[in-house]
Parts: sequence; structure tokens; C-alpha cells
Amino acid sequence: MAASSWTSTLYPSDLFVEACGAIVFDTSKYPEEVCLLYDLEDDEWLLPKGRRNCNETRQAAAIREVREETGYGIHLRPVTLATRAPLQREAANVADVPRTYDGLTEPFILDVRDLGQGKGVKLVWWFVAEVDGMVGEGEAQFEAQFVRYDEAVQRLTFQKDREVLARAIQVVERPEHSNGVAGTN
Repeated sequence: MAASSWTSTLYPSDLFVEACGAIVFDTSKYPEEVCLLYDLEDDEWLLPKGRRNCNETRQAAAIREVREETGYGIHLRPVTLATRAPLQREAANVADVPRTYDGLTEPFILDVRDLGQGKGVKLVWWFVAEVDGMVGEGEAQFEAQFVRYDEAVQRLTFQKDREVLARAIQVVERPEHSNGVAGTN
């Protein structure tokens, strides 16, 4: 039996969980603002996210989780991304290299969290979104606030959330065309 040249770890379904979240921009304001959650119980500033349900797409999970936690309806914001994923119309044997495409509603970042002590991993897929408006009440433990970029990055409790938000702002403000072959969707 041949050994793989790739480092790999297998996780059965009981040792991983997927979550999805979104950086929600309010484009009706200038400068644009982003939605943060204040966790009243834990005194923490967070980004909206939550577990994906069985048979739910990642995109649908992100939209649902934002609605449940904040009370806001959203839609995924098409962005320009460098990605190794091919377009559906590309040949099956297209080279596995980053290409930049416009108009994608794919995750812009993946956070892989080791749950420790043999408990597996949590995969958090992050999307860029725009707010459509209030559609209901958010979860009682959270207070949703739209905040200017610079203040939002500083207000977040956790460094990884700050990094995710900073990357989302970069994707929205300065699409990167230098990380691959330019393409269009």
C-alpha cells in the first residue's frame, strides 16, 4: 500500500461540527457599518454564527443563524475572491491553483478550531452579507449593533473574530486580483 504525501487527519461525523456565520454590512450608511453581537450573559462582543443543521447548505445556515441571533434578514453579498475551487463550467482537470472570480457568494475564510482532548474539530465557514432589514426578534441573550469598521475590529472580544472581520473588510474594500489567474463568474 502506498503512503500519501499529504498530511491528513480523518474525523468521523461524531468528531466534527460545522458552523456558518456572516459579516453583515449595512451599505445604506456611509461609511458602511458591520453588525456585531453583544452577548449580555458573557459580556462579549461577537460575530453572528451558529451550527449548520443536517441537510442544510452552508449559505442557508449562515443566513438562518444571522436571522436567529440578530433578528435581521440578510442576503449573501457577491464578492471578488481568490479560490482554488473551480467554476462549474470549467474542465474537471483544471489546475488546482488559486484563481480570482467576481460575483461569488462562497465562504471567504474557514476557521478550523481544535476542540481538544479528542473531541474533534469545529469548522466555521464565514460569508460576506448585506442586511435587508429587521425581520423579527433576535435571541434574547444578544444585542445586535451596527458599528463602523475601525470601532468594530477593536470592540470584538476575540482575536480570531478580529482577524475574520479584518479579512472581510479587505475583501469588500480591496478585492484581490493578484492571487491567481483573473476570471469571471
